[in-house]
Amino acid sequence: MRKLRAGYPRFLLHPATARLFAEAEKGLADNGMKVVVFPNRDVAQRAQRFVEKRSKSASRIASYEGLQALIVSKDDFPVAMEYWRYTGEIVSSRQAEHILQGEANSEFRTDRLRKRLAKLGGYEADDVYLYENGMSGMFAIHRALNHLLPGRKTLQLEFPYVDAMRVQNHFGNGVVFLNEAIGESLDEALRRIAKGEFSAVFCEAPSNPLLRTVHLAAVSKVCREGGVPLVVDDTTCSVANIKVDRYADIVTSSLTKWISGRGDVMAGQVTLVPGSAVYSELKQFMEEDCDGGSRLYASDARVLARNMSGFTGRMSKSNKAGEQLADFLSSHPSIAKIWYPKYTTPKLYDAIRREGGGYGGLVSFVLKNRKKSAKFYDALRISKGPSLGTDFSLACPYTLLAHYDELEWAEGCGLDRHLIRISVGSEDANDIIDRVRDALEAL
Repeated sequence: MRKLRAGYPRFLLHPATARLFAEAEKGLADNGMKVVVFPNRDVAQRAQRFVEKRSKSASRIASYEGLQALIVSKDDFPVAMEYWRYTGEIVSSRQAEHILQGEANSEFRTDRLRKRLAKLGGYEADDVYLYENGMSGMFAIHRALNHLLPGRKTLQLEFPYVDAMRVQNHFGNGVVFLNEAIGESLDEALRRIAKGEFSAVFCEAPSNPLLRTVHLAAVSKVCREGGVPLVVDDTTCSVANIKVDRYADIVTSSLTKWISGRGDVMAGQVTLVPGSAVYSELKQFMEEDCDGGSRLYASDARVLARNMSGFTGRMSKSNKAGEQLADFLSSHPSIAKIWYPKYTTPKLYDAIRREGGGYGGLVSFVLKNRKKSAKFYDALRISKGPSLGTDFSLACPYTLLAHYDELEWAEGCGLDRHLIRISVGSEDANDIIDRVRDALEAL
């Protein structure tokens, strides 16, 4: 931790963003107050309501260099940063750098970018909306559906990405969580969905990091019976491999991951599905919330447009290498268990797999001798990092990283605290396997 200088921008402020906060604090705050800078007034007001509800104390908003600053007490600053983290409605580090350097925002038309992204999934460009990151897009949909169907909880199927659950817990009316969407538990959930109990059903296909796929056909059927929108996130294996719009009302994606592939820009995509019973209402909300179809800072949009070139080719390489690594691990005597779509819920995954699509590049596993997990991890000659989807492989001790303060709860949900996740990049499959083999032999 002493050597850590930067991290995922929602969790750990980028140095440029931290300097922007400090400059705004000098100009706007006094008497020990702190400042969090947000992209626009609507976001700042949502953050203000969140902080005041949690802290029961007053705050104020002021304009700063074309942005909006929320000025809070030192005690309330961590709460304001919770809003920053959970919702993803943040100021881009590129935007922060430009403001600090006194540079004007260059223009970038995102209509062509939206068309390119839409083409990947076979969508209409007008139904694609771009957000600051995947969480910001997910939060927008959560806000829209809670407004459309107020007073109801949401339902989360299968273990989700950490902050997807926190958004549902801290905003709206709470969440019902079904950790394993199988058997009698799923049957009961399907009955409740059919009765229209929920404002929305959320799931990832497949889930991260356990790579399980929900029975989307069954869930979609009862969602339509009960008038409950189904929100499916396809980030884990990407739109190149799976097609979920035949079942979903809304598809969410983190463009930060496979589509960008570089780990140097954040962006999120929300796609509305025509024919959905809530399409018209959501369309109106999204047009107002996402003016012009994009909330991306122009420089970020430009970088994303550059990075996504060659996406399908990169994904094909990751599919091949990921499957070969999973096959290697599945038969290795030192491995207790692996999670990979080919092995976890293959029939359910194949039901949403595109023709020619693969199983993705994300592999999770645990060693038989858990006490040697740290030694293996230290010996593993693969870049270490918390994200996924880069064209270079990344490894992380996922449960320790994402659920350090709730390990017992996570393990109760099936996440071994020693679970290691590898996001397989575009390198040669044999080279990646050799590096994993060498680390295993070091034990």
